[in-house]
Amino acid sequence: MSNRDPFEIVSVPIGRWQVTSAPNQLRTLLGSCAGVILHDRAAKLGGVAHIVLPDSKGTSDQPGKFADTAIPAMIADLERLLGRSSRGRLTAKVVGGASMFQTGPALNIGKMNQDAVDQILGTLGIPVLARDVGGGAGRRLTLDLATGIVQIRVPGGEEYKI
Repeated sequence: MSNRDPFEIVSVPIGRWQVTSAPNQLRTLLGSCAGVILHDRAAKLGGVAHIVLPDSKGTSDQPGKFADTAIPAMIADLERLLGRSSRGRLTAKVVGGASMFQTGPALNIGKMNQDAVDQILGTLGIPVLARDVGGGAGRRLTLDLATGIVQIRVPGGEEYKI
């Protein structure tokens, strides 16, 4: 029996982001998409973005779909939830970016997503504490906002935490 407060598991659809606070958890299922997890340990809140492609090329109609628009939009939502600037408070974890299809290196969307996410987080000065990226299998991630621990499950395979 757990003494944990009741919580909700919030699903993050493909091409979207969600933010919430503890005791809730965030969950998404990734293939070649990149899962960007941002967490404020002190405030016990955070977000997950399910990024499909690395670059919006200037379009703004689906900001959650692209790394260059989803990450800043998720930070803006986190700051609304926090009630102030998140500068210096957020840490990141990056999950996904698998090579799900047999394509050449020039069309490896998973790697392109990883590279875009790393570049954006670096520019924003958000440290990446852990990553579980690449490979050939999808992953289901669950972020526990109370701890910042990300539980990863490979469908039909192992389960571990980062």
